[in-house]
Amino acid sequence: MNSSLKKAIINIALVILTTTTGFSAERDSTATGPKLIHLIGADFRPGYVFPSHEFLKGTNQAQKRINTTLSGHLKYGFKFSPYTRLGQIYPYAVQGIGIAYNTFFNASELGDPLAIYVFQTSRIVSITPDLSVDYEWNFGASFGWKKYNEELNPMNRVVGSKTNAYIHLGLLLNWQIAVNTHLRAGIGVSHYSNGNTSYPNAGVNTLGGYIGMTRFFNGHAHHKPQADIPRQNGFTPYITYDLIVYGATRKKGISPENEIPMLVPGVFGIAGLNFNPLYNFNPYFRAGVSLDFQYDESANIEAHIANQYIPAESKDLKFYRPPFNEQFSAGLSLRAEIVMPIFSINVGIGKNFLCKGEDTNSFYQTFVLKTNVTKNIFLHTGYQLYKFKKPNNLMLGLGFRFNAR
Repeated sequence: MNSSLKKAIINIALVILTTTTGFSAERDSTATGPKLIHLIGADFRPGYVFPSHEFLKGTNQAQKRINTTLSGHLKYGFKFSPYTRLGQIYPYAVQGIGIAYNTFFNASELGDPLAIYVFQTSRIVSITPDLSVDYEWNFGASFGWKKYNEELNPMNRVVGSKTNAYIHLGLLLNWQIAVNTHLRAGIGVSHYSNGNTSYPNAGVNTLGGYIGMTRFFNGHAHHKPQADIPRQNGFTPYITYDLIVYGATRKKGISPENEIPMLVPGVFGIAGLNFNPLYNFNPYFRAGVSLDFQYDESANIEAHIANQYIPAESKDLKFYRPPFNEQFSAGLSLRAEIVMPIFSINVGIGKNFLCKGEDTNSFYQTFVLKTNVTKNIFLHTGYQLYKFKKPNNLMLGLGFRFNAR
């Protein structure tokens, strides 16, 4: 599964590279000028690590709290110039690729992971002509963690894999200090986990500060289109229909008879399908409902233990296969989606109405990154939670959009 996550991140990066060479920018034939405005940036992010596990509170080999983190980021990005259709619709949106070095000041047990990610940032509101409130999200993978090992790293029951997903959301003040130079500062939250592809998966969560600079090239970041470039026509709301097919694998932990948690041997498959009609209110926002189907090979197996007595070693656990209706679920979720060039962020909250057993009879939450490949096809990279706190599974797949405009 970690290899699947890597492939998904690589595919997203390839989409960005394809975009920079001509994907759907649609230069207006009546105007001349650069199609893309490029930038480079650097950030430093000191942060606080939430003490969500005894290991982070000091039950580790160093016998010290792990509550501080620091990361340095280098980025390349681009925005569509006002000589393009997308540049006129989304004048402040920047997207690109970043790389970050992270330390938690405990390299021997946690490691100093390196993150590679895609990002997007844009304006929320202007305060003055030179000062605005912006957002930024990062989505990628982090490599080089020191994972749990029963003999070599027994106290780290937080990280179970060398590669973990990386998600970040920041709120920033963006100050234009020169024509093409911006100083940005703010706060952000980050999350690292493996989506239950390995065990343990307690995850690492941070809250931190943010300070950095960006420099734009071959065009002013916020200059206006020339008068001879046609403005966008009025927007007419319409409905799109997204059909997504996804899959994943996961590990499963259980706590039989309230005993110490045990890792179930083997890897379990996930398969799902979403049908998601969305009403497009404007070029930036759409919302609707989604009919969600999922089959989870690991669901409710704790209720079907075949051993007469719980064994001392998890490798000796045996199970009867649960019936299909305990591993298949159908739910209905409310969805909201922020639409920007190339990427869309889709979040949802739903409830399974067709289900049986504790593992599927639940509210669920989804966070999805959609990466446009063409007008009708997109990559789907998502994560599902149960009850707002229980990590469930990744959702890596492909989507087709009907009635796209």
